[in-house]
Amino acid sequence: MPLVTSKEMFAKAYNGGYAIGAFNVNNMEIVQGITEACREEHAPVILQVSKGARAYANHTYLVKLVEAAVIECPEIPIVLHLDHGPDFETCKSCIDGGFTSVMIDASSKPFEENIEITRRVVEYAHEHGVVVEAELGTLSGIEDEVNVAEGCASYTRPEEVEEFVTRTGCDSLAIAIGTSHGAYKFKPGTKPQLRFDVLHECEKRLPGFPIVLHGSSSVPQEYVEMINENGGAMPGAIGVPEDQLREASRSAVCKINIDSDLRLAMTGTIRKFFNEHPDKFDPREYLKPARANIKELVRHKLRDVLGCSGKA
Repeated sequence: MPLVTSKEMFAKAYNGGYAIGAFNVNNMEIVQGITEACREEHAPVILQVSKGARAYANHTYLVKLVEAAVIECPEIPIVLHLDHGPDFETCKSCIDGGFTSVMIDASSKPFEENIEITRRVVEYAHEHGVVVEAELGTLSGIEDEVNVAEGCASYTRPEEVEEFVTRTGCDSLAIAIGTSHGAYKFKPGTKPQLRFDVLHECEKRLPGFPIVLHGSSSVPQEYVEMINENGGAMPGAIGVPEDQLREASRSAVCKINIDSDLRLAMTGTIRKFFNEHPDKFDPREYLKPARANIKELVRHKLRDVLGCSGKA
């Protein structure tokens, strides 16, 4: 099975009351851990690459790693997606370079400018058989080169979504309902709560249209503790409650983005390994258990959070 777009995936997810996991990839072990979990769970998957990942690992290396996953896991549908494309040129480079899906993130721009930029990307992408995700509303937090102060974040305005989707022609829409980038999503002592009223109003105004949630890592406390117990310093790291993500996936949310959780699993495992084996220096020895923990984390997400296990 070659790389696919998310169109059929999203239609099935919308009607089936589940969401597709969109996991950020930066190296071979992360790609392997995610896709091995999806193969075992028989789940479709979106492997997404940020501008920062392309700068770190090189566009060609990342594309070839994903193509290798397609060969190794022919039974599962795989989308290669650009996460947070900052401009038309970056999106065009990914469209021309083998991606099947791109996100243009002009959410920080005024409404009319966001429409203009998004529409230009959509026109080029659709000419090349590629689908486009856009964004309305702005999430707080830090992820790669996305850095939005808490006071500058804004919820999506449901009254704008129909006009935006109609005028841009985008294929899915990322909305802001209280999720946040990074591992410090909420203040300690507060009860995280997503704005389901905003989500349901957007769903009502866009019947049948796929919605996307960014910044949806749950920041597993076992990995935060593992990091802190082995020389790290991550006090107060809190994520989105998994029960709220499961509730969202039963609605119009067809894609849920997860990045920080993978980083925590990998970093915690490696820190623990080095602490327990200070004499070791072979990368294969510490990356193997890190890959295994990424795989188990993804399997949990597929089964218990996204509900997409067995849906490939």
